[in-house]
Amino acid sequence: MTQPFVLPDFYTPYPARLNPHTDGARTHSRDWARSMGMLEGSGVWEQDDLDAHDYALLCGYTHPDASGPDLSLVTDWYVWVFFFDDHFLEVFKKPQDRDGARAYLARLPAFMPTDPDAAVPRPANPVEAGLADLWVRTVPAMSADWRARFAESTRNLLNESLWELANIHQRRVANPVEYLEMRRKVGGAPWSAGLVEYAARAEVPSAVAGSRPLRVLLDSFADAVHLRNDLFSYQRETEEEGELANCVLVLETFLGCTTQEAAESVNDLLTSRLQQFEHTAATELAPLFAATGLDAASCAAVAAYVKGLQDWQAGGHEWHTRSSRYMNGHGTPEGPGGAPDSGAESASARADADSARRDAVSADPTPAHPAPLDLAPTGLGTAAAALAATVRTAAPGTVPTTARAETARARRFRHVPYRRVGPSPLPPIDVPFTARLSPHLDTARDHVVEWAHRTGILEPQPGVPGSHVWDEPLLRDIDLPLCAAGIHPDATPAQLDLTSAWLAWGTYGDDYYPAVFGRGRDLAGAHLCTERLSAFMPLESAHTPVPTSALERGLADLWARTAGPMDPASRRAFRGAVERMAHSWLWELANQAQNRVPDPVDYLEMRRLTFGSDLTMSLCRLAHADRLPPALHATRPMRSLEDSAADFAALLNDLFSYQKEIEFEGELHNGVLVVQDFFDCDQPTAVSVVGDLMRSRMRQFQHVVANELPLLHEEFQLDAAARAALDDYVRDLENWLSGILVWHRDCRRYREEDLRRHAASPPGAPRRPWTPPRPGGLGTSAAGLARTGAGATGAR
Repeated sequence: MTQPFVLPDFYTPYPARLNPHTDGARTHSRDWARSMGMLEGSGVWEQDDLDAHDYALLCGYTHPDASGPDLSLVTDWYVWVFFFDDHFLEVFKKPQDRDGARAYLARLPAFMPTDPDAAVPRPANPVEAGLADLWVRTVPAMSADWRARFAESTRNLLNESLWELANIHQRRVANPVEYLEMRRKVGGAPWSAGLVEYAARAEVPSAVAGSRPLRVLLDSFADAVHLRNDLFSYQRETEEEGELANCVLVLETFLGCTTQEAAESVNDLLTSRLQQFEHTAATELAPLFAATGLDAASCAAVAAYVKGLQDWQAGGHEWHTRSSRYMNGHGTPEGPGGAPDSGAESASARADADSARRDAVSADPTPAHPAPLDLAPTGLGTAAAALAATVRTAAPGTVPTTARAETARARRFRHVPYRRVGPSPLPPIDVPFTARLSPHLDTARDHVVEWAHRTGILEPQPGVPGSHVWDEPLLRDIDLPLCAAGIHPDATPAQLDLTSAWLAWGTYGDDYYPAVFGRGRDLAGAHLCTERLSAFMPLESAHTPVPTSALERGLADLWARTAGPMDPASRRAFRGAVERMAHSWLWELANQAQNRVPDPVDYLEMRRLTFGSDLTMSLCRLAHADRLPPALHATRPMRSLEDSAADFAALLNDLFSYQKEIEFEGELHNGVLVVQDFFDCDQPTAVSVVGDLMRSRMRQFQHVVANELPLLHEEFQLDAAARAALDDYVRDLENWLSGILVWHRDCRRYREEDLRRHAASPPGAPRRPWTPPRPGGLGTSAAGLARTGAGATGAR
């Protein structure tokens, strides 16, 4: 069978090592699989299948330092999870039996009780039997916190198989952002990370398990594992299984490029995620240890866990090159006489084989990579189709991966700030929802100015250089009540004033941090400022410290006016949204201090926080808090709905704010710049890619509303009132999306003439009298209203 593409050269920064107990684990796992009913008679595997896949070799490479008994247990877990995958494929995916799949998956959590001594149902198939046996053998050695995390990752791994099944049923290929997020769950790498903790005897302390550095390490590890697997498994999944959940196929579809070009882009993203892992481990763990006061043993446990994840990356790659399960072209799963290869041949033999493979690729007179395409775009929205060819001119394997990876890493730190870029072209932007505007807008405009004067936001902060970031003319130019009028077109005057003030506070903070802490790289001062903010959002009492700045004074006022009517759970959730936004400003400052353009995946996920999406969506959720089950907002469809809306809005802001941030502010955090850096492409091409990504996220939003929310009605057995509340929440998000486009077009924050006027007359200097912007765009003359605005506190 002809391979659909030549495997790219991989960035492999960690050496692969083989556990000396691998042979014992291989024998043990074969016996265990047979005892669980996974081999002869299962209808899924025979012994030859298990031997050829050689999961003991996978575990021997990914856990090189585990003891013999631990390696055997971990190998059993991998036999089980791969059997589950193939069993689910045969029984449910191929016949597309979604009802049967739901019933099957609903039983499995019962075999993972929090109490290891609790009774479990009688297993009805090899998957249930294997899970029951593994659980009781594993959890006694681990803490209750680990059990909860591992059970959750196992449930995610199992349940998100329904997402894959639904996409196959609809013949739907996910967009890149949706795919990466879902692949983390269904792909199983977070689950594998839990077994790293077990095998290395290095539990992540609960005090830091939920922190950003540990989350990024886990996510970047997971992405790298899954992207590598997608490259090796593309042929098996697309040609034999009819699978659509593969990143090569996702990028092939999204970019409109060849399979080879998509594979190379996937490999570049894999490299970027590995480098994100390295960067986080090197720059964020030590400050985390100091900030949380971890003892030496806990710090050592985290270090051992990180090493375990590195070992997994190296070993996983080595196994993929050898297993017959995948397309590899240069590995062999069998040794002499057809026996499974133990992987114990010499490093020199492997090096010779790899050298011969590279020579064969280089000597092949048939071009393995298409000729570069014309870089000149033929229209907005079309450049993405030629994007992969804009960054690659050589056949795969002819440019050393290490050199290409290090070039990409160096480019990430070489951005020249304040360079002239001019106004950014805009791709076609379609928001298919009608914007509405609150009739109380004009009054809210005056009231937010009064509030800003009262809290001191429009004044320099005593003893704080660079703190005079706003004055009244600038605040009126930004026109944040227009944002509030778009979020809540049916709000009362008091509600509109409160929302306007929240938007003003968040946008002020987003401007204040780089002005006060960024220029002097005062990261310590920024951390202290951020930690103090929580004190002004008490959960139980109304007591707060005496505010020492406008930022604290404004937050104390807003919290008292907002949190009072909330129940304790809502109050805690809302405070979390504010804290996450404030901590995201620290992430921006750290990148600014390093002059580092973010990794694209890390950027998009953090951009949801820096843009304030979580905060403003929380305001929408609170309006329906007593009408919807609390667990509903935690479901995958609801998170997908909100994340797709947040990404659309944040990327829209990046398009409008590109000149403001790159040319006038020396900013690094802009989606257009991130795409330029990652693909090493020009600005028009990057703009087109961002536009295409926005459209894909809008389509996902509409897909969830049309196809996935109705399933939640049945799953949660929502009555008519709850269904109406869910419909109202969707309309709130539609208002949020429809308003944001018009606000960006109508406010005086992003146009070049306003940027030059603001630069010439900074806060405190004389300015021309302000006049409200006149409405513009189709439909505004009939409405007689200015267009509505977005609810994004971090609208830069």
